[in-house]
Amino acid sequence: MLEKIEIIQRFNFKKLNKHYDCFIIDLVRGNAYFNINEMIYPDRFFETNYLASYPWSPILNDLKKRVSSKIHCLDEKSIDYIQKKFADLKLFDDFESESFSYFEKLENVYSCNINLYFSGDYQEYCIKNNFPKNWIEFGEMLFNLFNFDVLNISNLEKIVTNLFFNIQHDGVYDKKNNRLELTSIEFGHYEVYPYDTPHLSVIVDVKNREISGYYEKEDIDVAILYDLLEKYGVYEWIFESYQNKSKNHDSPVLDGYDWYLELVFNNSIIWNILGHNEYPDTYLCLAYEVKKLTGLDLLEIESIPPEEIELFNNYGKEKLL
Repeated sequence: MLEKIEIIQRFNFKKLNKHYDCFIIDLVRGNAYFNINEMIYPDRFFETNYLASYPWSPILNDLKKRVSSKIHCLDEKSIDYIQKKFADLKLFDDFESESFSYFEKLENVYSCNINLYFSGDYQEYCIKNNFPKNWIEFGEMLFNLFNFDVLNISNLEKIVTNLFFNIQHDGVYDKKNNRLELTSIEFGHYEVYPYDTPHLSVIVDVKNREISGYYEKEDIDVAILYDLLEKYGVYEWIFESYQNKSKNHDSPVLDGYDWYLELVFNNSIIWNILGHNEYPDTYLCLAYEVKKLTGLDLLEIESIPPEEIELFNNYGKEKLL
């Protein structure tokens, strides 16, 4: 018999703008509530007010507002409904949980852990890109019970995962197979210690064909940009299949560097990845070509230790075969 559900969600936006919440549905005690452990970094890391221009600003603002100390009381009818409906959904039948660590070396913009407590049993599932079948129906069930979007289904409509989008080697597509239009790319790279305030290094305005930041150029050839993204599988960096080096080897660097890459598509849809002394398998291959094209080490190859570079070269070459 199902006794408790814990829904732990994490949102990682650029420049240390993060959110964490844990919603608990306790079917034994007959209540549901947020375990107040919200993690939003101080406003000083925002270049402007978070209500302003960033595509993720409305999402982060909504996440901040939705967490409350309210305790939802569940009567016997509601408890029976949850137990029966959850069993009928067969949410995790044939579902392959993704890997999870309390310290992720490479972080996607969204992740969710579901902890299930049964009489005499415990199950844990991690969701990053691949969602269980009937996930949206599960979200609708929770919305009807608690009158708010527990699973953030509406916010996930603006975040690139496989719930609402298809991530392919050549781009991101909606479920009607329309390719999303890329509007901007932003890359930031900064030291962890001595502490460096997160900041961008390069931003590409695809629509206006301009690059600004450490490297500036107008009237860029966007075809070259799209070719690089496809050649090195950048859209798929958020998948574990592009994180083999990270899974198999730990960086010897303790402090080192953090970095982020954000792609923004039409309708303010966000793709994002963050790293802590770690990079996707083909990152270095892309970095070499960017340096060749611009004459500058924009992706900070020189910040990576020689022994790590050797590993990335091997994993990158293997991935590109």
